Amino acid sequence: MTAHNFDNIRNFSIVAHIDHGKSTLADRLIQFCGGLAEREMVEQVLDNMDIERERGITIKAQTVRLQYKAKNGNTYILNLMDTPGHVDFAYEVSRSLAACEGSLLVVDASQGVEAQTLANVYQALDAGHEIVPVLNKVDLPAAEPDRIKEQIEEVIGLDASDAVPISAKTGLNIEAVLEAIVEKLPSPKGDEKAPLKAMLVDSWYDAYLGVVVLVRVIDGVLKKGTPITMMGTGAQYHVDRIGVFSPKMTDLPQLGPGEVGFITAQIKQVSDTRVGDTITETKRECAEALPGFKPAQPVVFCGLFPVDAAQFEDLRAAMGKLRLNDASFSYEMETSAALGFGFRCGFLGLLHLEIIQERLSREFNLDLIATAPSVIYKLKLTDGSEIDLHNPADMPDVMKIEEIAEPWIRATIMTPDEYLGGILKLCQDRRGEQVDLNYVGKRAMVTYDLPLNEVVFDFYDRLKSISKGYASFDYHITEYRPGDLVKMSLLVNAEPVDALSMLVHRTRAEMRGRAMCEKLKDLIPQHLFQIPVQAAIGGKIIARETIRALRKDVTAKCYGGDISRKRKLLDKQKEGKKRMRQFGKVEIPQEAFIAALKMDS
Repeated sequence: MTAHNFDNIRNFSIVAHIDHGKSTLADRLIQFCGGLAEREMVEQVLDNMDIERERGITIKAQTVRLQYKAKNGNTYILNLMDTPGHVDFAYEVSRSLAACEGSLLVVDASQGVEAQTLANVYQALDAGHEIVPVLNKVDLPAAEPDRIKEQIEEVIGLDASDAVPISAKTGLNIEAVLEAIVEKLPSPKGDEKAPLKAMLVDSWYDAYLGVVVLVRVIDGVLKKGTPITMMGTGAQYHVDRIGVFSPKMTDLPQLGPGEVGFITAQIKQVSDTRVGDTITETKRECAEALPGFKPAQPVVFCGLFPVDAAQFEDLRAAMGKLRLNDASFSYEMETSAALGFGFRCGFLGLLHLEIIQERLSREFNLDLIATAPSVIYKLKLTDGSEIDLHNPADMPDVMKIEEIAEPWIRATIMTPDEYLGGILKLCQDRRGEQVDLNYVGKRAMVTYDLPLNEVVFDFYDRLKSISKGYASFDYHITEYRPGDLVKMSLLVNAEPVDALSMLVHRTRAEMRGRAMCEKLKDLIPQHLFQIPVQAAIGGKIIARETIRALRKDVTAKCYGGDISRKRKLLDKQKEGKKRMRQFGKVEIPQEAFIAALKMDS
């Protein structure tokens, strides 16, 4: 392709709710266009992390360049971006969309429109995309394509009369999708003669090539050997290698406007390549940078500690490596009296947290303990200053605090009608405020404002169990609101355990405290003396459980005789226990921490 013909390029992404078949559709498109030989074809070609395959979710966005010979005789170049569907990875979606001009909206013909379908479609519409609706799984007996078409029109307001009915699994009607892409989606625009302007869509670390950067060229031409500048960081590099994924890496001499491909330029650290940055030619810079993306803001924090303190250095190295491939994950060192040295880490949400933990234990063989997840609170102090609090253990003295504000989210929940009652009760219990409730066909769509710290714990799991897995949930952070929050500490044998302290709302403190004490009572082994387990707010104890002492039967050798002999022995034992109580240390096993942190019924 020497003379640059824009009309034959199509850049598109696939958006859908989790499990509606994005990755499978991508597989079929690759197969149809002959991107891979039959023997190289695996399920979910583009999900190349083990975790992605196992959980059946996409975490990292991927791209492929395909060639398709259309029915009108022209050959088209199709750049496909596979995007994640899960709410925690919404930022991955936003940047894939920014590199495309159109989207395929995949909707499951049996399930219909779900909460994240909406969130992702609105993102695509905001990016100015042309959208082609595709109904997947029409081969299932439960599929109702006509009803779902109406639903798409009703809920999203898209004309779905000519939505393409397909089955990504069996490959039914895949060619019709390709034809729709060619006919309905716009071709990219750009100026080949203008100074180079390219968007940095993603970057990752490769052991052989160093940092690989995924780019979308807007104007100008990117050639091998060109000196380039990253406009955001001002760093300068020489391009070594240019190419595209077809899904295999294929080298090319240059990339023109509208094309998507990768470059390597001897970049050492992924942190040097900011996602959303503009790449331009050093000698001939473009006038202004592209509007970047909002950087991914961590929402949930938790401490990660190695079970074996000797693994601390390994953990540090592992985190450095993960950070190479996941720019949205942040960490800093911290120490805890109960757990030793570890890191305080920031995540985009609970799924992100779970996946990072799993990758750490799996790819680096680490045994980890995670403390209770907490969110960022904004504290206004009496001297007028404001601080962000990531860790409840660092909370300043209550007298110095004027108010504590916590993050609130706007949650959209879609559920079949029969589970609505349970879901409304769950949201009410979590201090939610109902904003809106309306019906889409047989499904209810509820909008709630909820405090994030109530959602972080186990809201998602509870929602799924109440609705037998049918409800879907999507949220975004809206604002910080002052709340009546207190720090609850747990005392074991009158000593506070820092890893278990948490910020809770005053109205829920007693319930939480009681649950924690009951849990710890069963988890801490008995000692030779009584151990009180207490939950306290400031100096006020709000819940208590007592772990009974183990006792030896000292009177076993007395048979018959005077009661005073037995008394004497029992009193002697009591004296010993009293002394032991003062000097005895309570050992809390690691498992007790892990189990206590998982609590919430």
